[in-house]
Amino acid sequence: MTLLSVQDLRVSFSTRRGVVEAVRGISFDLAPGQTLAVVGESGSGKSVTAYAVTGLLDRAGRIAGGKIVFKGRDITGARESELRALRGAAISMVFQNPRAALNPIRSVGRQVMDALSAHNSLSGREKREKALDLLRAVLIRDPERRFDAYPHELSGGMCQRVMIAMAMACEPALLIADEPTTGLDVTTQKTVMDLLTKLVAERDMAMILITHDLGLAAQYCANVAVMQEGVLVERAPAAQLFQRPQHPYTQRLVAASPTPRSTVQELVGEPPAPPIIRPPERPGQAPLLEVHRLTKLYDGFKAVDDVSFTLRAGESLGLVGESGSGKSTISRMVCRLIDHSAGDIVFDGQDIGDVKARDFHASRFRREIQLVFQDPHESLNPRFTAFDAIARPVTRLLGVKDGKELTGRVEEAAERCGLPRNLLGRFPHQLSGGQKARVGIARAIAVGPRLLVLDEPTAALDVSVQAVVLKLLDDLRRQDGLAFLFVSHDLNVVRMMCERTIVLRQGQVVEQGDSAAIFDAPADAYTRELLTAIPHFDPVAA
Repeated sequence: MTLLSVQDLRVSFSTRRGVVEAVRGISFDLAPGQTLAVVGESGSGKSVTAYAVTGLLDRAGRIAGGKIVFKGRDITGARESELRALRGAAISMVFQNPRAALNPIRSVGRQVMDALSAHNSLSGREKREKALDLLRAVLIRDPERRFDAYPHELSGGMCQRVMIAMAMACEPALLIADEPTTGLDVTTQKTVMDLLTKLVAERDMAMILITHDLGLAAQYCANVAVMQEGVLVERAPAAQLFQRPQHPYTQRLVAASPTPRSTVQELVGEPPAPPIIRPPERPGQAPLLEVHRLTKLYDGFKAVDDVSFTLRAGESLGLVGESGSGKSTISRMVCRLIDHSAGDIVFDGQDIGDVKARDFHASRFRREIQLVFQDPHESLNPRFTAFDAIARPVTRLLGVKDGKELTGRVEEAAERCGLPRNLLGRFPHQLSGGQKARVGIARAIAVGPRLLVLDEPTAALDVSVQAVVLKLLDDLRRQDGLAFLFVSHDLNVVRMMCERTIVLRQGQVVEQGDSAAIFDAPADAYTRELLTAIPHFDPVAA
């Protein structure tokens, strides 16, 4: 029996520059109990396909051809009232960003009740009990207390579980999960995906998983469809597709996906680079960065608890751990964006933790320590062009105001980051994710730093774009002798980029040392738990 049949689907959007075909003649069938992963880069048409199936295309979009048949009924031209009756009751969707999808001024329990109210005539008491049962089913601890919590009071993983509870509220036949784990750490990601697949199996549902993470697709879906520029270029069982990809685009995606043994150069099709050789240290020479017993308190809660480490010039150190482990808090204290509660932060022999914020930002340390943020879109001023974004720190920190000299410095930084000059006049909304990431890196290196603090710099990027950005960072480090403090929840990326790794849990160091040693033979049970949670890229290896 076929639950969903998509036949020669074409979706187009009306834009100022004319009609754009986002989906071009794709077809696939899905039966109850089946799981299908749809993979591909941003702009490939993955999410547009999902929105077409659920009738959630925006006003500029329309189904230009083909059919969508659900349970034997053609819903391609269904009225909004008919689609509204299907959404939630028969077809549910888990969205990529749960914080954006949830109502910020309504408690999460009430929002689950709202999902029940849309398709059921239960009493208020029955809806509350059903909502609590759903919160228990998605493994939310103490659901009676969490029922009245608001989205901002819950972690990203908790918010995603609430979204799953809402999607499951009316026991739909088809679940569409659109990048449901983007931005989550590996253990939370595993919990969310294990939960989704468990619920799908128990209720004999079908699931479409939209993702750019090939490891997730390999581990959690029996079949995989690959999309490129609106076209379905390949579809096969997961094991077959990843072992023997047939289409050149699929082959490029597979090659660009990090594995435990990858090198940065291999991801972009280059031979491995020689090891980085740093000049010998002088006797008694201090590390570039020394952190001693660093602590951060928030209303009595220790977000960072007695953390110590060193980082030498030209070295790359990874900080890994779950959300809330203190990774980003440490990086922001090192950059002096927030104050520490106790301990020492010594950079180039000077305790910068005691320098007042105003004095720090006017000192050489602000230039020598630069931060590359997780989300390049959010960190770029929407009113600044790419040129302005790169030029601003050059003007403020180096005092370069001369037009010719300033232009030269900006263009040099952009060129080193692979950003074409013709893009420098564009605003952030006119750039792709990879281009915005390059602007963020160019902005950081334009002032000649000695330490780059990288806070999840590739978390939201497609695998092929991620590979290019990681290669760019590796090249800059080799050329300039930069030191990296690399914050990430992608353990395969940390293994490639960092000689040493620190594993954090609840603000404390549980393990640190040589990256290869930690990843090959972890000493701590928590580290082993993190490594076990990494989705297998090769389904046979699972």
